[in-house]
Amino acid sequence: MHRILVALLLICLSQQRLNAQNITGSEIGFDGFASVTNLGGSFGIGMKYGLNFGENIIAGPSFRFQRSWSNWFGNKFAYNITGGGLFLHARYQNIVYGAVEFEMLHSPISYTVINANKRWVPTLFVGGGFSKEFNEMVRLNLGVYYDVVNHENSPFRQGYFVKVKDAQTGQVVKYVPIIYRISFFFPLSRKEKENPEEEEYYEYIEE
Repeated sequence: MHRILVALLLICLSQQRLNAQNITGSEIGFDGFASVTNLGGSFGIGMKYGLNFGENIIAGPSFRFQRSWSNWFGNKFAYNITGGGLFLHARYQNIVYGAVEFEMLHSPISYTVINANKRWVPTLFVGGGFSKEFNEMVRLNLGVYYDVVNHENSPFRQGYFVKVKDAQTGQVVKYVPIIYRISFFFPLSRKEKENPEEEEYYEYIEE
């Protein structure tokens, strides 16, 4: 399933590159999260560089850095996670948006144990939520995402907020791979919108 979605994302991006004349501007975006418990925690920041294709589509590369630490029964350790990928957002009437975000993350996590052999972990988040631009200076995205891959070593596991508990013992038996993200996008450049009245005027002169 996740391979199909990644392929669709790559196809969309390649088609948009071929139609470079449709690029109307660019944006840079940031999202962050933090999770802290008595046994450890983590914080991270993601950066996105997106090209605007018309008024509703933004797509491009993404980059991520995450710092995590743990104090599991006196065993203290800390590690960094880095990586990048591609993203595609579709916006609707400055109210809501849908998103597909794929990343490959270089992570030393093996379940909850640190492994000297670092490995690449894929994530494929599909989701969406509220999207609003303010004074053409900043856009706020409030979204909920589901990780289709749900890799056992995903560094986002600490951020899963939907839990399934055993009815008898009350213990958590499963974490549903759903996270929330708060993102801010800032415009870097924008192509001025053409005036349809001027276009009609020049077409009339040419005739």
